[in-house]
Amino acid sequence: MQETCHDILGRPLRMLEAGDGPPILFLHGAGGLSWSPLLERLSAAYRVMAPEHPGFGRTEIPEWMASVGDLALFYLDVLKALDLSQVHLVGHSLGGWTAAELAIRNTGRLRSLSLLAPAGVQGEVPFGDIFAWSPEESARRGCVSTELAEQRIRALATADPAIRRQNRAATERLAFSPRLHNPKLPFWLHRIDVPTLLLWGEQDQVIPCACAGPYRRGIPHARLVSLPETGHSLPLERPVEIAEILHAFFADNERLP
Repeated sequence: MQETCHDILGRPLRMLEAGDGPPILFLHGAGGLSWSPLLERLSAAYRVMAPEHPGFGRTEIPEWMASVGDLALFYLDVLKALDLSQVHLVGHSLGGWTAAELAIRNTGRLRSLSLLAPAGVQGEVPFGDIFAWSPEESARRGCVSTELAEQRIRALATADPAIRRQNRAATERLAFSPRLHNPKLPFWLHRIDVPTLLLWGEQDQVIPCACAGPYRRGIPHARLVSLPETGHSLPLERPVEIAEILHAFFADNERLP
């Protein structure tokens, strides 16, 4: 894996990249950019590109970024600036919401869409209140495995608090009100015309699996795979299983005309 920086219409974009093959663009969640075990596995057969959202990490929140829709438009500019086509777009949580907002606007450069526990629409069960949780509580509620949760809590001791605060501020800008969703998004999901896969943990306490309903009903022919004994932190909790599912999904769609 290497870290790169791209110029997108005069704006620097930090990105983690690895692998060779058909392109995957991975959009991260509210916790910020990291090179997860899932991305490492995917990079064995694909060119994986994981950008850091504007306003996250050590970057200032840009004035133009007032909603997830704005972030989606930015990533359409990224696809064009990097001349990417036939892209497998994958997003987790906040990144999944962003990927869906991108796809309702324009799928011209996409080959497929994979949404991992995406925010963006409300289901029958309320979201977890991530803005009220401490970092420790977020770690515990984010995954089913107690061992993994404790590992994440221990990692907080060495994490940069400034980056954590910046990621939270950027997430608040994008998703504080309305909380974690766009009331208009369900009305436009029918515009997504590429093969779409939904992946969800059945014990997700952040974006409950019940939120899959509006996505399944709205996106034509969307397929849902739910994972038992799994929470919200899919790239960390189930990297092997999810990589296998995504490999098969990508391969099926690469054979399509």
